[in-house]
This record gives sequence, structure tokens and C-alpha cells, in this order.
Amino acid sequence: MAGYKGRILRVDLSRGTVSAEEFPERFQRELIGGSGWGARIMMDETDAGTDPLGPGNRLIFMAGPVTGTAVFCSGRHQVIARSPLTGAWGEASSGGFFGAMLKRTAFDGIVFQGQAAEPVYLYLENDQAELRPAGDLWGKDTYESDEAIRSQCRPGTLVSNIGVAGERLVRMAGIMSEGRTGRAAARSGLGAVMGSKRLKAVAVWGDQRPTVVAPRKLAEFNRSLLPGIQEQTKGLSQFGTGAGVERIESIGDLPIKNWKQGTWKEGAKKISGLTMIAELPTRHYRCHACPIGCGKDVQVPDGSYAGVDGRAPEYESLAALGAYCLVDDIRAICHANDLCNRYGLDTISTGGTIAFAMELFEHGLLDTGDTGGLELRWGDPQVLVTLVHQIAHGEGIGELLSLGSRGAARQLGGRALEYAMEVKGQELAAHDPRARSSLALAYATANRGACHLQGQSSVFESFATDPDMGIHHPLDPHTSEGKAELVAKSQAMGSMYDSLCMCRYLRPGIRQVVEWTNLVTGWDMDTAEFLTTGQRIYVLKRLFNVRCGLSRKDDTLPARIQSLGFPEAGSKGHVPHLGKMLGEYYQYQGWSEEGIPTRSTLERLGLHEYAGLGL
Repeated sequence: MAGYKGRILRVDLSRGTVSAEEFPERFQRELIGGSGWGARIMMDETDAGTDPLGPGNRLIFMAGPVTGTAVFCSGRHQVIARSPLTGAWGEASSGGFFGAMLKRTAFDGIVFQGQAAEPVYLYLENDQAELRPAGDLWGKDTYESDEAIRSQCRPGTLVSNIGVAGERLVRMAGIMSEGRTGRAAARSGLGAVMGSKRLKAVAVWGDQRPTVVAPRKLAEFNRSLLPGIQEQTKGLSQFGTGAGVERIESIGDLPIKNWKQGTWKEGAKKISGLTMIAELPTRHYRCHACPIGCGKDVQVPDGSYAGVDGRAPEYESLAALGAYCLVDDIRAICHANDLCNRYGLDTISTGGTIAFAMELFEHGLLDTGDTGGLELRWGDPQVLVTLVHQIAHGEGIGELLSLGSRGAARQLGGRALEYAMEVKGQELAAHDPRARSSLALAYATANRGACHLQGQSSVFESFATDPDMGIHHPLDPHTSEGKAELVAKSQAMGSMYDSLCMCRYLRPGIRQVVEWTNLVTGWDMDTAEFLTTGQRIYVLKRLFNVRCGLSRKDDTLPARIQSLGFPEAGSKGHVPHLGKMLGEYYQYQGWSEEGIPTRSTLERLGLHEYAGLGL
């Protein structure tokens, strides 16, 4: 049982009961943990008719076998449910220390079902759990709730909670951990699932450290890797994930003005992590067992947006709240980011939806009669801040925008869908497939929609190599050749990261991650089994989507990405050839031309119970 507690906590909110349940040992090596275990639970306990905001949906908090150990960057946890934003597979990952603290309890994870009659929060201390009233916390922001709950629990308790956005069932609501440190399980709208269950928060404390088979060898292995990791990531350590904004803009990878503008050199400089560090007071932050320290806290001590004191915006937030909307005021972006953290909003979907609304206004599809007199001008920082408030509270045009760009476009009808930059209902992350072709395929086939992390293939079109993946030199970013295999392997790798619950910023090779896994668990896994296991997990999530009615028709991109090139940008007018890559990808994965895994593929991967869903 090294690396595992072997139990999950079951919480029935309708009945107000908690119970412990052993998780079958065979699923450990087959599905690892994290989102792999979550996928199995979702497949077995929900069906095609499960309402994402109904009591039948499951909400799962899950750690992995390396979580809370000395393995570098192993403090993450996954949250899984059917997404109210996409209607399909929903998954979000969060760093910090909450996952490590969850792993110090008697459980590997928590599964919520049902719906509480009144607001509650769960307090878990080692193996003792109870539901506590949270009516007085309903309406409080995530910072206030965190502080109030910790005052009621054992010192050192860590809290994951929702703000007003989750309570109001905003479709892009996220789940925030650890108060002002602002660690977010942001994507897929899972904060709304939590709100629908009237679950305000999950608070955990434990002192039962996870077991490791070979702690001395693990320490030696870490020491051997540390100098290389620190050298490779020193830019992240100094300036955070926003350090690369200007470089990313220079190669055409930064989405600008709702993905329709190719360059923004001066704007990128103004919103970069380097500018933020130079102009504003900042502090460094490290997650559990992290040798990098990319996290930054920021203060805005003066000016129109004074008062910010918390998590600095990461690269994706700088892009979505800044470049997407042409807002180049770093203080306004910090303020909008802080509001998203307080309200519990996904910054990527929020920024993407605001940019969508600005373009609708530009084309006359929204006017001041729709917006209560607010002119949705590109680059206006006050419009950005006002819309964040309105989306969270459902005020004015914010009520419509709280559905996300696809939901709002469907209500508006007409040409509105042309300007919604989403896949499967989730707004695109802040990397442009016109700069790196594999991203087009990764976005189109990502189970949770428009995700660059589930298959982080683009690093192999920039600088990364991995001989165990057959990549001996960085690939040409502007060609489709070899990208089907690259994306499939990257998605398998990503599934293992999300099941082990590790941070991707380490960017080690497969061999190193396999070694960490074996040193913790005592297994003898090799790289081939590692990738096969990742593929099994990825396909299980794909089956969940197939059951929800998704197929090839949903593996697509906004027309703008597939047709509008930027000759003046670093991407040199390139547009990705999605159709060609998609056919090759299905063939490599062993899926039908409709994008459905075949029966033989499911049997090869050991998913015999689900073979009837294949073609």
C-alpha cells in the first residue's frame, strides 16, 4: 500500500452522512489515482442523463500516490465532476499544499454526492469527518470563508472553498484553496457543481504522512536531479510564469484581441511578469516539495486599483485578462485577477468571455441597451473590472456572460457563435495553435475542452526532447507531420501527471517520472507501461464523453483559428491543418473515424467492462 491509504471518504450530502470505503487495490496500478480514479468513479456512478448541477453528479477531490511525499512538486490534487460548462468531462488541477494535507488524512480522496438542504462544509481530521453548517459563510468571498473556517478548526487546517460565483452557479466558477495564496482548481466550472450541492468548503487536517518504499533512494534521486531542474527553471523562479509573455508574443503564440490580432509588442511588455516584478511589491511562493518557486504574491499599494494583496496573475491570467481584451494596465489585471480569486472564477474563461463580449459590441451584436449603458471598449481596464463584478453577481450583461461564451452565444443566436473562442464549450487556453500546430489537435481532442495541459505537446515544438517518447530534437512547429503521435503520447503523459498529481513545470523525461513512481510504490513499471497506463486513463475519459454524446463533430476549433493567419506575426501566416492531423490521430489511438474508441482498443487497454461502448 506504499503511496496509498487505500480508502476514499464518501459524503452523501442529501442524507448528511459520511463513511469510509476501500478502493480496490487492482485500480492502483491500472488507474494510478487522481483523475484516473475519478474517471472510474464517474463512469460507474453517473450516466448519460446525469445533470451536472443535479444531486446525481459526483464531485471528487482526489490525490495521487506521490502526493505529499518528497517527490518534487507533488502537492497537487484533482477535482472531477461532469462539467456544467461543457456538459461533459470536467476536471481541474490545483497546486499548493491542500493536496498534500489531504494525503495526510486517512484517505486518498473524497467523493461527494447528493445535495445538502442548507449550506454546509466538510471538516476532515485524520479519519474523523463531519458536515458543519455554513449558512453564515454563504455569500462570503473565498478569502473571508477561508479565514472563518480555519478559526473553527484545528490549527494548520487547509481549506478549499467557493465564492459567490460558485454559489450562483456561474458556469465558469472555480474552486479556490488556501485563502489569499489563491491556488485554483479553476477550469470546467466545477465551482458551480460545488455550489449546486450547497457545499461551501472542504477543510482538511492530518498528521499521517504517506508511506514511501525507498525514502533514502528517493532522496538521492532528488539530489541528482536538483541542479538541472533549478538551472532549467531559473526564469520561472525569478519572474514566475509570466516571464515569457514577450517571447511568446514574438513567436505568434500570444492570443490577442479575441484571437484576431497578430502582434502586440508594447502591450506584451507592459503586462509581462518582468514588468510586474519591477513595478510592484512581490513575494515568492513555493508549493509542497517544490524546488522551483514559480508562485508570486503581489501587492498594489496605490492608484485606482490599490488594495490587492494576494496571488499574482499567472501567465494564463495575464493573457486572458490582458491580451485577449487589449488591456495593458498591469495593476488593473492584478485587480481583476484578485477579484476572480475572491469570487471563485476561472480567469481563462472569464477573460475569454469578456473578450467575446467586447467583439460582439464592436460588431453591433451588443449595444448599450444590452449592457446598461456600459461601452465594452477594447483595452478599457475599468470595463474589464466591471464585467468581472457583473459576471460573478449576475448583474447587467454579466447574467448572460456567466453562461460562458458558448452559452451566451447560443442565447444571442445569429453570428454570435463566430466570436466564441471555445472547444466543447470551454474557452481556449492562452497559447495559439497557429504558432504551434500540435496545439490545434491537442485543443480539439482534449477531454475537458480547449486544454493545452492535458496534452502538453507544444513544449516539444519549442525546446524539449525526450528519447523515451521518440523525440530526439524539437519538432517543426509549423508542420502537421508527426503531430498525431506526439499529441497522443503527450496526452498519455498528461493523464499520468494528473493521476500521480504532479506539476508539469518540472518537465522531466518519462524515465524520471517512472523512477519517482517506482521509488514511492515499489513497482517495477517501465516507460512502455507508463504510457499505456496513461492512454488507458485518457481513453476512459474519452468514453465518458462518448456516453455524453460527443464524437468527431466536437473535436474541432473555432473557424478563426483554422482560417485566419497573421503574416506579420511570428507564426508567419500559418494555420494548422486540423483535418489531416485528426484522421491520423484517430488511427494512431485505435479509434473509429467518428472518434470513438474501438472494442479491440478497449480490450487491449484492459477496459473490458466498457467494451460495449466501443465500435
